[in-house]
Amino acid sequence: MALRPDDALLAPSILSADFARLGESLAMLESAGAGVVHVDVMDGRFVPNITLGMPVVAALRKCTRLPLDCHLMIVEPSRYAVAFVEAGADWVSVHQEADPHLHRTLDAIRKAGAKAGVVLNPGTPVETLTDLVGDFDFVLLMSVNPGFGGQSFIPRVLDKVVRLDALRTQRQAPFLIQVDGGVSLNNAADLVRAGADCLVAGNAVFKAGDPTDAIHGLQAAMRQGRA
Repeated sequence: MALRPDDALLAPSILSADFARLGESLAMLESAGAGVVHVDVMDGRFVPNITLGMPVVAALRKCTRLPLDCHLMIVEPSRYAVAFVEAGADWVSVHQEADPHLHRTLDAIRKAGAKAGVVLNPGTPVETLTDLVGDFDFVLLMSVNPGFGGQSFIPRVLDKVVRLDALRTQRQAPFLIQVDGGVSLNNAADLVRAGADCLVAGNAVFKAGDPTDAIHGLQAAMRQGRA
C-alpha cells in the first residue's frame, strides 16, 4: 500500500486571487494544471480576518471541475463542516485547536462524502495527532500563523513535516501531508523532499507576473523534490 501519491499536488489559494474575477481565476488554474483549489474560510474569531462562506463555495463549485479544499479557520467547526461539503467542498479541514470533539467532526465530514483533514498551527506539535491516525485523510501543517496571506515561511515547519512523515510510516497510514503558508520556489522542493504531498500557494501564484508560469515553476520544483 502506497503511503504517498505518485505526484505532489499544488493547491493554489484563491485568498490571493481577485475576488471580482474568481471564475476567470478558476479557469486559469484548470488550464495551468493545478491539482486542487484551496479555499480559506475565516470567521474573524478564530483568526483576525473574515473571508467567505458556503454561498461562495457553492458558486465556485459551478465554475470548476477541480477539487475544492476548504480550510475552516473558524470557531465551532463541527457546526459548519458538513454544510461546506453540501455546498460543494471535496476536502474539508478543521483546526485541532478549535475543536474539542475532533474525532466526531472528522467522522461527519467523511460520512458526508468528503476527505477529512486536521490543521495544526505552527505551535501545535504533530504528536497531538497520534490517537487520531486512521480517522483523517490529510493533515495541513500551517507554516505561518493563520489569518492573512503573504506571510513569511516559518523554517522549523520543515522539521514538523519530517516528524509527521515518520508517524505516517510508523503507523502505515496513507494520509496526505499538506503545507500552507509562505510556500515559494525557495522552499517547494525541500518541503516535498521532507515528506509533503500537497503545497498551498497564494501570493506565489496570484501575485506573480504570469500565474500560469508560476504554477509550472512550482510544480517543477515539487517534482525535483520527489526525485
